[in-house]
Amino acid sequence: MGFLAFLVIGGLTGVFALVFYPGKRQSRPRPRKFLMAVLLGTIAALASSYIGQFAGLFQAGQMLEWLSAIASSCLAGALYAGLAK
Repeated sequence: MGFLAFLVIGGLTGVFALVFYPGKRQSRPRPRKFLMAVLLGTIAALASSYIGQFAGLFQAGQMLEWLSAIASSCLAGALYAGLAK
């Protein structure tokens, strides 16, 4: 269940960062950019969860794990959107 939740969190935050990032907008982002934003957000969410658990900052299922997943996927999505445009 954790992977599915991180897929949803990472996908949504990656796409939101791609769509709402300031700058020149297209009516619809290209499918490749869309998929890359979803993949990058998911990987960032999973990585922050596993790194935080490995470092002993939190355990699986704690609120801090979810907050770190959201924050890291937002940051990764914003960096990708900034570099892609």
